Amino acid sequence: MEKTNAKVLTLSFAAAGALVGLTTSLLIKAFAGAFGVVARAADSDLVRHGLPVALGFAVFAALQFNPRVRAWGDEVVNEIRKVVWPSRKDTTAMTIVCVVMVLISSVIISTFDLFSGFFINILMK
Repeated sequence: MEKTNAKVLTLSFAAAGALVGLTTSLLIKAFAGAFGVVARAADSDLVRHGLPVALGFAVFAALQFNPRVRAWGDEVVNEIRKVVWPSRKDTTAMTIVCVVMVLISSVIISTFDLFSGFFINILMK
């Protein structure tokens, strides 16, 4: 495994652990408002702060120190490095085409909606 791949993987695994910790923290807050049992448990700093941090570190450790996950991640990074990304000019042109197509589609759908609503109102009267 290349040294740069190892840095990218470690950073990615740390980000995954941070996301798990943040999600756990938000779920504890949300469930504390809905369930009394969780609210009583969330009064403890160990549950409110310790549980998300522990889960985040556990996810990081499970990803970082599992050889199969590291091998898979190394293959992913190597494949991503082979991707030929479009130039800025191509990206801008494709973005403009997408925006124009969305605008045209919205006009067509809005017109159909307007006429169908008009005809339904006539039929209902």
